[in-house]
Amino acid sequence: MQSMTKVKRTYSSRSRLSLPSSSPSSLPPSATKRKHFGEGAENEPPTKKRITTKISPSGTSAKPKQSVLRQLHFSIESSVLRTCTICGLSYTRGAPDDESLHRAHCSRVQRGMEWGREEEREAEKVGVEEIQSSVKLKDGKKGRIICFKANVGGRIGSKLAILLETINLALSSPPLSTDILQSSKAYLYLIPSLTNAHREKIVGCVIAQRISTAMTVAAPSETLLERDSNQVTDRDLLSSSPTHRLVAVDTTSGLFCHPEALPTPLGIPRLFVSSAHRRQGIASRLLSAAAATFIHGCPLDPVSGDVAFTQPTEGGHAVMLNWGGGGVRIYEE
Repeated sequence: MQSMTKVKRTYSSRSRLSLPSSSPSSLPPSATKRKHFGEGAENEPPTKKRITTKISPSGTSAKPKQSVLRQLHFSIESSVLRTCTICGLSYTRGAPDDESLHRAHCSRVQRGMEWGREEEREAEKVGVEEIQSSVKLKDGKKGRIICFKANVGGRIGSKLAILLETINLALSSPPLSTDILQSSKAYLYLIPSLTNAHREKIVGCVIAQRISTAMTVAAPSETLLERDSNQVTDRDLLSSSPTHRLVAVDTTSGLFCHPEALPTPLGIPRLFVSSAHRRQGIASRLLSAAAATFIHGCPLDPVSGDVAFTQPTEGGHAVMLNWGGGGVRIYEE
């Protein structure tokens, strides 16, 4: 039997072949191009952002500053809506726009607006007329009454627009339309300013409008009959003969009018006096000046029904009765 010899392979004697290093210069041009977006993205793990911590010069890590937080509370018991007892304007407390509007409005309502040299320079150009001068009030002060068209432009027109805006806010009235302003005149009462000798204060304003018809105000006795008739049932109303009905203008003050429209030439849509100068006779003097000069050469008599008011406030109703002697009528604006 022949003996078999095993041949063992040895790898230590042979040295491995070393591959050349793959430098960018040795790679083909196609291999140096960047991969397009999405190529091989599914095989590559997502890269993680390194979290770096800034170290202060003292050696400790600086913590990020936290913003100061404010906690708000709802105050259900108290309302943020305020109503000024001086000017009567309601505004939102804490709202900068509302509070700024209230300060400007309240100042104009109390002390009026200024009339200075700038307005006097334009007075002759726009046709401002001085109706009366040295008009004495109850407290001894003297002023003057001027008049101009209500649709005037320029600086005086801007001044009148701000004044009418103040009046509309104080009276809770809508703005006057362009047609009304075109057929109206503005009467202003000016007194000398206490702080500047070259300026005056607008403390009273009347807007006089040309109208055609108005309604007569019912007497207090007729008003009582009207209130009693409103309490009658429908059954009693059908059994009785039809009666004359009155138009309710202001039920709180008991102001009713007859529905017949009578010819009336002059209407007063706006009447205002600053709160610091009321009860001095300014309103009656402005109304008298308007009735005497609105139609050139034809003075009007309020007692005879030549003048009418729009829906008056409580104070306007009192002026209407005292100045007009019960003859002032009511018209729809």
